[in-house]
Amino acid sequence: MKPLVRLGEARTPDGSLLELFRHDGAYLIRADGVELMSTRRHYSEDRLAELACAPYATTAGARVLIGGLGLGFTLRAALAVLPADAEVVVAELLAEVIAWNSNPEFGISVEALADPRVRVVHDDVSNVLRANAGGFDAIMLDTDNGPEGMILAENSRLYADRGIAATIAALRGPGPIVYWSVGDDPDFERALRRNGLTVERQQARAHVSSGPMHTLYVAMRPRRAQSSSRT
Repeated sequence: MKPLVRLGEARTPDGSLLELFRHDGAYLIRADGVELMSTRRHYSEDRLAELACAPYATTAGARVLIGGLGLGFTLRAALAVLPADAEVVVAELLAEVIAWNSNPEFGISVEALADPRVRVVHDDVSNVLRANAGGFDAIMLDTDNGPEGMILAENSRLYADRGIAATIAALRGPGPIVYWSVGDDPDFERALRRNGLTVERQQARAHVSSGPMHTLYVAMRPRRAQSSSRT
């Protein structure tokens, strides 16, 4: 049996422990001992980026935001879709997570982070949203476990009415905003609709052919709201 090798740790502002491990060539992050993500199971993270970025595959100067770097799969999937002159802003709260991804010894996301289209911001994604009103064509939010947070209590603000409103305000066009969630969350879906968004709920497995089913919420402003926002 190949050993589970602990490579690093990080503490969230509210004290949760994140640990990076390597096992049999794969990397995983655990939060307080529970697996949060793995390089072996990332299909739903890929789909998050594909759903958000597909409308801008040929749009000159597209600018998108990813909330949460994780193990870099959403970033790499976004880069695979977007054109050469796009900008991908990645907001990541924990400096250690950025360091893990950029460490050439691990090779997790070194090439993606070196892509000239990428700008990593070491900050809470909520702050990045507020600082970029009308700044993004598409927004992808994959923080913690989604609306039902597991590691950081402050993340819940992002999925409440004020956080949803700030996210909408950071769009410079019709959207979309795509949220990753560990599962269905009817209360959150109602909150999105309450804030004037249309919502399409899609599901994707952790692995392309196996593993638990995750939920992706594709939220858009209705056409009437889109028109009025340009007048």
